[in-house]
Amino acid sequence: MNEEIIKFENVFFSYGNNLVLEDINFSVRANDYIALMGPNGGGKSTMLKIILGILKPDKGIIKIFNKDPINQRQKIGYLTQNNSFDFSFPISVSDLVLMGRYKIMKRCYGIDDREAVFEALKKVNMEEFSNRHINTLSGGQLQRALIARAIVKNPEILLLDEPMSGVDPEAQKAIYDILINLNKEMAIILITHDTSVVSSEIGSVACLNRNLFYHGPAEGSLGKLAKAYKCPVEIISHGIPHRVLGEHFND
Repeated sequence: MNEEIIKFENVFFSYGNNLVLEDINFSVRANDYIALMGPNGGGKSTMLKIILGILKPDKGIIKIFNKDPINQRQKIGYLTQNNSFDFSFPISVSDLVLMGRYKIMKRCYGIDDREAVFEALKKVNMEEFSNRHINTLSGGQLQRALIARAIVKNPEILLLDEPMSGVDPEAQKAIYDILINLNKEMAIILITHDTSVVSSEIGSVACLNRNLFYHGPAEGSLGKLAKAYKCPVEIISHGIPHRVLGEHFND
């Protein structure tokens, strides 16, 4: 059953006097794979935080599995945009992932937690790095470990805020392949500025710049992206796809 698992109804959100989200109507169904695109400051990260229940709308309704978001966090995995680490801290990859099993009322980790860590690392092809110190990882390997931490509690929704930032193209391809497989088990919302993704594996696209400009199949969506970015956007692909931004015009 293709259940509706996230629903925004006429949602508004402001930081003080700065209106960030205006009259957002948006829904996500089980196993959707959505790219959330748009310019910096357009409200994308804010939208994920509302889904998580970290922020509350000024007006409108947000439901996760038809309930208040704050009561559904165990069903959501989240990879934030900026992950800062003290790489001298003595922590292994498996211990990093284990942090995703933390519960306030749980005093210690058990065998089931360790098994979940191993399974999560397998899903991101990082099980052989389990005992490695995090300071030995490349950028792509670290991002895969962080994705493992986000999925270790077996969520039904995975939120990723620019997971390819600082990752080289080869490592990006490996991560996109992993996400295709994860999408068989969970819905994915991926914040990205990489328009080449739209032409490959993403199921649908939402373009956000305070207003939600478009939400639908990825095919043919680049024209809609131009409205969100307020400039023409095209893809050229010869080896590594890249963006071409046409001449910019001021409103």
